[in-house]
Parts: sequence; C-alpha cells; structure tokens
Amino acid sequence: MKIHADALLFDNDGTLISSIESVNRCWARWAREYGITAEEFARIELHGRPAVEIVADLLPADRVPAALARIEQLEVEDVAGGVVRLPGTRALLESLPAERWAVVTSATLRLAEARLAQAGIRPKTLIAADDVDRGKPDPQPYLLAAERLGVDPARCVVFEDAPAGLAAGRAAGMVTVALTTTHRADELSADVLVPDLSAISAQATDRAVEITVAP
Repeated sequence: MKIHADALLFDNDGTLISSIESVNRCWARWAREYGITAEEFARIELHGRPAVEIVADLLPADRVPAALARIEQLEVEDVAGGVVRLPGTRALLESLPAERWAVVTSATLRLAEARLAQAGIRPKTLIAADDVDRGKPDPQPYLLAAERLGVDPARCVVFEDAPAGLAAGRAAGMVTVALTTTHRADELSADVLVPDLSAISAQATDRAVEITVAP
C-alpha cells in the first residue's frame, strides 16, 4: 500500500519512543503524593492526553499548578534510562528531509525535548502542550503542525498509538496510521493499522513523500 503526502506528523510517546514504564512509575508516585486512590486513578485515561487535563480531572483547580509542576519534575528526572526508541523510528526519520516531518506531542516542551534528546531525535518542528490551547483529541495540535510546515492538512499523514491522538488527526482532516504499540487493534480507529514504524518506509521527492506500508 502506498500513500502520497506532503508531511508526516508523529506522536512521540508510544509512536517514536516508549517511556511507558517511566510514565507509569512517575504517575503512580505522583498519585501517592497527592492522595489519589488507585480506584480514582484507574478511571482516568492517562495515555495520549496533556498532563494538565489529567491533573485537572483529579484535583481541585487551586491545586493544579503545583501538581502539574510536580509531575513534570518527576518525569524529566526519570528520563535517563526510561526512554527507548521504538522499532523503525530511526530508519524512517533518517529517510525524511527535516522540513517534511514534525513531532506532535501532548507532553510539555521541557519534557518532550528531554525525552527526544534521550532517544537521539531532534525534530526541526515540535508541537508540544505549551503551544496549544486545546490538546488531543482536539485537532488544534495537528493543524498547528501543518501550518508551521506550510502544508495543507489534507496532505498530512498522522502516526499515532492512542485513540485521543487518532481522533485529533481525523478531526484535522488528515490520513491516520495507528500503531498497536500501546493499544489493541480493536481499540484504534484509523485509515491504516500497523504494528509499529518498522512497517513504514518513505521516499521523499522535491514535491512530496511516497509512503509505503508493508503488507
């Protein structure tokens, strides 16, 4: 299968890299510190959402700023040894011109840069939680990425592992590719479904990128 696009937009955690053990470890510690019960925490969708939304779901508004700063501190401090590149990431990104792709993450800029640097990934264009008013599943993060790359949203392909991110890509009018790295296939709604980025290759031309999806 082939897809023609002007730009490729990648979620970070669960798509390019995995920090799932670090995420679970840090949020569990944070929940204990803030007196969140296991039952309360289990009801919250954690993956693919901005931390500010997760914290706001669990705590009163007056406690959110300090609690948000605390989870960011915990996660940044846990980056070393807590981040690995997922299969196919390096080969795919190295095949793309810097102006043809972007990372679009629900993490803060500080945390995203720390995780990407740990994995040896340095995008020219990075959209983080700090850049938008509304996070995934709202389309704003992906629309902003298309704008900064100077491309038509309809000519973008989104690579995501989480339902919230895939919903954002669909709402932005983009082709969506789901990776089954963190969710089961039956939990994901996308145009294309792959195990990970090792199933994707790309060939850039002067005008576009030809994406090949392995059978």
